[in-house]
Amino acid sequence: MSTSDLIGFIGVSLLLIAFLLHLLGRLRADGVLYALLNTVGAGLACLAAAMLPYWPFIILEGTWTLVSLGALVKALRAPAAPPTER
Repeated sequence: MSTSDLIGFIGVSLLLIAFLLHLLGRLRADGVLYALLNTVGAGLACLAAAMLPYWPFIILEGTWTLVSLGALVKALRAPAAPPTER
């Protein structure tokens, strides 16, 4: 396995883990962890695409990284939600 393959595999795995956890109701789409997993995952996938270089995926993953970074900043700036009672 090449270095770009390994970096891309880790990045895509993080993206898929975030997606799966969101679908299972374990992560909120507006939460810090979801945005962090997307930012790091897309950033790594973009790096792997740049190592090839494969422009369609550089553009796709670069855009995904920037959008996710914006969501991460927004999530970090949001006031903490009060704990829910059971």
